[in-house]
Amino acid sequence: MRPPTDSRRSPVGREPSRLPDALTRRTIVERVRPSIDGGRFPVKRTVGDVVTVTADIFADGHDVVQARLRHRRPTSGDERSAWCEVAMELVAPGRDEWAGMFDVPDVGVHEYCVVAWVDRFLSWRHELQKKAAFGQESSVDLLEGSLLVVEAAERGTAPDASRDWLRRRADALSDRGAIADRVALAMDERLRVEMILRADRSRATMSPVLTVWVDRDRARFGSWYEMFPRSAGGDASRSGTFREAAASLSRIADLGFDVIYMPPIHPIGRRYRKGPNNTPTAGPNDPGSPWAIGSHEGGHTAIEPGLGTLDDFLAFRAEAARLGLEVALDLAWQCSPDHPWVTEHPEWFRHRPDGTIKYAENPPKKYQDIYPLDFESEDRDGLWHALLDVTRAWIDRGIRIFRVDNPHTKTFGFWEWFIASIRAEFPDVVFLSEAFTRPAVMRYLAKAGFSQSYTYFTWRNTKAELTEYFTELTQSEAAEYLRPNLFANTPDILTEYLQQGGRPAFAARLLLAATLGANYGIYSGFELCEAQAVGPGSEEYLDSEKYQFRPRAWAAGSGIVELVARVNQARRTHRALQIDRTLRFHATDNDAIIAYSKTSPDGRDRVMTIVNLDPHHTQHGFVDTPVDEAAYTVRDLLDDTDYRWRRGWNYVRFEPEVRQGHLLCLPTPRT
Repeated sequence: MRPPTDSRRSPVGREPSRLPDALTRRTIVERVRPSIDGGRFPVKRTVGDVVTVTADIFADGHDVVQARLRHRRPTSGDERSAWCEVAMELVAPGRDEWAGMFDVPDVGVHEYCVVAWVDRFLSWRHELQKKAAFGQESSVDLLEGSLLVVEAAERGTAPDASRDWLRRRADALSDRGAIADRVALAMDERLRVEMILRADRSRATMSPVLTVWVDRDRARFGSWYEMFPRSAGGDASRSGTFREAAASLSRIADLGFDVIYMPPIHPIGRRYRKGPNNTPTAGPNDPGSPWAIGSHEGGHTAIEPGLGTLDDFLAFRAEAARLGLEVALDLAWQCSPDHPWVTEHPEWFRHRPDGTIKYAENPPKKYQDIYPLDFESEDRDGLWHALLDVTRAWIDRGIRIFRVDNPHTKTFGFWEWFIASIRAEFPDVVFLSEAFTRPAVMRYLAKAGFSQSYTYFTWRNTKAELTEYFTELTQSEAAEYLRPNLFANTPDILTEYLQQGGRPAFAARLLLAATLGANYGIYSGFELCEAQAVGPGSEEYLDSEKYQFRPRAWAAGSGIVELVARVNQARRTHRALQIDRTLRFHATDNDAIIAYSKTSPDGRDRVMTIVNLDPHHTQHGFVDTPVDEAAYTVRDLLDDTDYRWRRGWNYVRFEPEVRQGHLLCLPTPRT
């Protein structure tokens, strides 16, 4: 005799398994962006920015989908702050693309995600509206809507008055009155709003939570000036002091700079000290390279005695602050053979088979005066925490900006840990990555947490090169995490373009650096157009300041000093020049002339830069300008000259010894 059939069992006689809840969620949320490596790394913004989030959101069938962008500032510990929500809108129906935005008002981490669901009431309402248009509505349709309203009234923690209103509206929808009147009640705006507030999200789909790291404004915008304080004494036979360097800060502030950056200021080793022009032996009075850090006077937390004392440094920093300059220091994680760590912690260095410590090399270059640290050493915990303590010490002394030397030669994991550890205590610290290396490595360091990055700008000279490179930096995914800092030169880099182009080349590169990038910098002497290399084919300066004292005749008044001041004044005055994302290139009929514009986020400020890239010859041609007015006036911010231009193409002419470019304030678009 066969056993009775159990209606709950499957046809094959097995108990049906419970389906995963995820399979019952009809809404799909895909490609939430911005998102870096699937959320592995945060995107970057600065205080006051708007984060625009897009996602592909859809469901099966024709039901109405609702989506919300959620954001919050996470609290410390296990507690989490409540989500704030903003509505997302369908901005590209054919592609199911939705968008929403939120502000980031504070420094630190912000979180965001997307939640979406099929809205049963709005789907019903939409269907009813279509039926009514063809006279097909029925009492059963209205009864269905009435039940949805009753469910909403019982859902959530609605105030009694609102709950009672919904119940009365549900009764009215199910009443036996005229169908046309009941349909009109269903289309009531208040009912729509109340039902959206109480939507059934039990089967909503939520995307993974993504993060934004928000920096202070200095990470977004700043004009940097690099100086060696030891050259401030006016005497090539001795080190200048911090007291003497402080006296030169007013000149730098008058040029309009925001950040004064100094190479390492620590004691310099004696063993294997390099002489002038990187010669392998030094004389008794040669100062050596500041990057050969450490001697019997101390290591990374000590001050080079020739510069003065810690009190002298603090006085220097205070004077800089009085003048509106912020001091940036160099973090160079390496040691001279005389550094205290060499004897106290030999395990922090790599050793050769003969027992000697391995010095730095970049064949054919040899740096016998520098011992690299071993970030994979047996005592990496001790080393990593020691470097963290060094940085904390300088933060305690008032430093909040660090330029990091050669970060690409250190373990990536160290930088993730190190930067996150510092930011947990000091979220306003800014880190600049000095990594002239392969693109993938530069990008990964930016993802790992660096606030800013050196770039290949230094070697991009043609119109095609500049256009391609800066379109990538400002319009691709890289713009979400890599902030360029465009140094026109460095103590290590005197490009062939500058060596051969004279004053016009320096003017061109200044205009490009200061207007293509919201962050840019020059190394001391650029404003004097110093251009003598150590030899043909070399980018090293002759009599490099890296190896000797280099006082300069600042009062001579030559070079491009006035141009530097005018450019920096324009940068401070015009919001358009303080951001990167709105950079757009414009057509010219001469490849020696490049043109581009920037617009402030509110659209009220527009600046157009036009540069002659040829430092040797007069160039002229027509530029397509992004102004819709039939006739208008543009003002050149470099010399306050006005030009009357017309819609479309306008003529420009540049004679290298007279003018190398225009920096034009464009009329505000009419609303």
